[in-house]
Amino acid sequence: MSRLASLLPTKPVCLFATAAWLLACDGPAPTEPVNPTADAYFDRVLPPNFPRPYVPESEPMTDERIALGKHLFYDTRLSGNGTQSCESCHQQQLAFTDGLALAIGSTGESHFRSSMALTNVAYNATLTWASPFLSELPEQALLPMFGEAPVELGMAGQEAELLQRLGDDATYQALFAAAFPDEAISVRAVVLALGAFQRTILSYRSPYDRLAYLGDEAALSEGARRGMDLFFGEKYECFHCHGTVNFSDATKTANSTFDEVLFHNTGLYNLDGLGAYPASDQGLMRVTAKPGDMGRFRAPTLRNVALTAPYFHDGSAATLDDVLDHYIRGGRLIEGGPNAGDGALSPLRSGFIKPIDATPQERADLLEFLHALTDEAMLDDPALANPWD
Repeated sequence: MSRLASLLPTKPVCLFATAAWLLACDGPAPTEPVNPTADAYFDRVLPPNFPRPYVPESEPMTDERIALGKHLFYDTRLSGNGTQSCESCHQQQLAFTDGLALAIGSTGESHFRSSMALTNVAYNATLTWASPFLSELPEQALLPMFGEAPVELGMAGQEAELLQRLGDDATYQALFAAAFPDEAISVRAVVLALGAFQRTILSYRSPYDRLAYLGDEAALSEGARRGMDLFFGEKYECFHCHGTVNFSDATKTANSTFDEVLFHNTGLYNLDGLGAYPASDQGLMRVTAKPGDMGRFRAPTLRNVALTAPYFHDGSAATLDDVLDHYIRGGRLIEGGPNAGDGALSPLRSGFIKPIDATPQERADLLEFLHALTDEAMLDDPALANPWD
């Protein structure tokens, strides 16, 4: 059982409806107890008909916990080298990712995966690129702080030192007392507060949202509208893996009735003709040891996708154009080197990935729609900014 499993109950996405376009929608009314503080926060922030994230009842989202979590998120005292914070890999101006192909830990170690954007992380049914078991934000926060394979913030074995650093700071003494009035400063309180703040990293003000949730017919250009129709159509099939309110099929809302724990092999690699990925990262198979899970990864949100280059789990696509090349071809062809192979011939490739007879106009329209998912207001929202500045 996880270290924080007792803190968090589990469970539950969305489907799509269409008029001229398809919109994310809610399922039936929730059957689990609501989280009053989370409900109050999201009612205050989100548009009325925008689906609310699911938040376990045991994780109150009070203003005090959110404030504490924001201070912790931006604090370099949470790293072994004293120079890195959560922000180092999750920068607001980059939609809470880092712009690197592969993340760099506090020891200078290069990781084997790209930092995932934290945009709308509250909606993720599972966390990280390929883990079916990690779905709780407080538990996930333990990995970057204390994980050793790879080393991220590098605090393994320094829990007491971490708590000492925080306890010696008058600002934290007040923040912890307000957020957790009946508790001493603890790792548990740290990760619960980080989870509360991360749930406030919300994208809901893009041009697409203004059309879909506010009815602003002028929000999208004609090209973006055509691109939206392609995105949600069967020729390009994008919506199968990037549907729902969060543009990812692995999404959970307050009204979800079942878990969407989904992973996909998109044909990025095919080293042996049988679908093999590089040994450095074979996706879900690293966790399950099942051969059929080779190269399967969670579909990340496409919200703010124009800002989160490079792309894919290993940052191997530099631009959105490269990504479209991959999907339009139906898999990536690597003609030489250690990773040579034709992903389009992988027997493990998702059935949704197939060659597309794309026209230059369609390609341009799709790109325009993807750019219409950028929430500019989120990028300089003071509520998400570094409180230590």
